[in-house]
Amino acid sequence: MRVRYAVVGLGHFARATLLPAFANAAENSELRALVSGDPAKLGELSRTYAVPRTFSYEQYEECLRSGEVDAVYIALPNSMHCEYSVAAARAGIHVLCEKPMAVTEADCQRMILEARQHQVRLMIANRLHFESSHQEAIRMVASGHLGIPRIFSSVLTFQVQEGNVRLNKVLGGGPLYDIGIYCISAARHLFGEEPSEVFAFNASLDDRRFAEVEESTSAILRFSQGRVAAFTCSFGAARESVYEVVGTKAVLRVDPGYERARPGTHYLITDGQVKERVFPKQDQFAQELTEFSECVLNGQDHPRASGQDGLADVRIIEALLCSAQTGQPVKLVPAIAPTTTRF
Repeated sequence: MRVRYAVVGLGHFARATLLPAFANAAENSELRALVSGDPAKLGELSRTYAVPRTFSYEQYEECLRSGEVDAVYIALPNSMHCEYSVAAARAGIHVLCEKPMAVTEADCQRMILEARQHQVRLMIANRLHFESSHQEAIRMVASGHLGIPRIFSSVLTFQVQEGNVRLNKVLGGGPLYDIGIYCISAARHLFGEEPSEVFAFNASLDDRRFAEVEESTSAILRFSQGRVAAFTCSFGAARESVYEVVGTKAVLRVDPGYERARPGTHYLITDGQVKERVFPKQDQFAQELTEFSECVLNGQDHPRASGQDGLADVRIIEALLCSAQTGQPVKLVPAIAPTTTRF
């Protein structure tokens, strides 16, 4: 049995990575419909992928009520995630939503509530949860390979082209929502808890690309037992993707740490000795689809990529944005523990 999907939003991400992933998830996932405001894209992509049904955004409700789809993959700009997810849930359609889950904690809560009330599955497509290199790093930290984990540090940067949707503030753009969320999620799950306090500041180049959003954000997250996570994310620097966990006995460096196009490599450094392990490149998006379809077919929520996990990332982003604006650290009230499954 296969879950029938409508992909909602046909931007570069959907065209370059998501639509091709259905071929590798065909065991339980079927691309059944496309939703877009661009008739040319709908025509071209429906022919390329042999998709039988296409709908405009104005026809979204028709798509949901058509009986043709069981689930939607929301690949829209960040500020549209809540509205389209809620509409699907109310129609009894399961929701796989791109990260960030939404742009406010309130919208995340609304998505969770609607999914629960209408008894549909809700999963957030944070690909770190489906990356074998990262999941092995979590296992290593949890097993005591590094001793007691003390410090997390990370850099995630690349050059964003002018006109990219990531630079549009109204649509939920900015480096924290787009790439900083990976650093936040990694720190939370590697440490296995939520931060109690955060601090951040922004920086921008004299560049018209950054008229609406900051060019970079540097952040510090305070965890219990004196543990600290620090990261910088940027839309205006050369491509870098790395994180490091420093423990009392060893250091684990993951490089690249967040890539989807290159295999990840672990460097375990103990007393000056380095052990290297390479993880093969994988189709993270096909795995997302496969695992979500399993959740739909089995009537279960995903153990890692849940709505509660997506909410936890967004509440930290909101606190960091507040800190950067005020110049003051922001304390976080205790929240539910992260949904990472310990191995």
